[in-house]
Amino acid sequence: EEIEDWNCCGATLSVGLDDRGSTYLCARNIAIAEKMGLDLAVPCSACFTALKKAEYTMEDSPGIKEKVRGFLKDEGFEYEGKPRVRHVIDILVNDAEEEIKKSVKKSLKGIKAAPYYGCQIVRPKSELDDTDHPVILDKLVSYIGAEPSRFTMKSKCCSGLLVQTMENVADDMIREILLSAKQGGADMIVTACPLCQLNLEAYQSKLSRKYKEDLNIPILYFTQLMGVAFGIDPKKLGIDRNFINADKALAKATGGK
Repeated sequence: EEIEDWNCCGATLSVGLDDRGSTYLCARNIAIAEKMGLDLAVPCSACFTALKKAEYTMEDSPGIKEKVRGFLKDEGFEYEGKPRVRHVIDILVNDAEEEIKKSVKKSLKGIKAAPYYGCQIVRPKSELDDTDHPVILDKLVSYIGAEPSRFTMKSKCCSGLLVQTMENVADDMIREILLSAKQGGADMIVTACPLCQLNLEAYQSKLSRKYKEDLNIPILYFTQLMGVAFGIDPKKLGIDRNFINADKALAKATGGK
């Protein structure tokens, strides 16, 4: 169920402008869920991190908490912090393992996938997984038959918005991630974050020319790979609209159990 009258989380930008305001934006969404008697299932890495930061701030900063609760009270909301804020991958892995395995119609055995977490969902004080060596997305990849490949850059930053402000720095960061995946023998990278998917995909041709290296590797969002395993037409999953063609990588699936 979608929460009513939700608002933008403010992502990472609002934190740098006004800590109280950024906390309010996220606390408001939590308060709406609380009023509806719901927990929050969050598919976006930036939203998840912003919501968790707001939780910590409301716990650790009494002054901000008092101000934010006052703002929310003016809107008719009470904030007690009762809803659980959970990333969708957390729910899938920890609550739905058997359902996922039973739903697999085409095992992805034969595919090596590099699980890419990015820098957000396992930070700051992450309850989701280990910050430097997370495994939760690795588990999800294995549930659908693929093999998680060795990937030393799995929780490093994709450069985020630096692609617009510090292009050379962003280029180096993206190159290191792509190289790490390829050196680990991956057929593709599976990402938990939509912005990471864009950054790792959209600049591959440019970076291959710039560094005179073959940096091409398909980048799939985790739900796209799950959809393939569930027997959904790749076109319905939007895979044909990805920047990097994934047909060759997906064809490596033997379909065996």
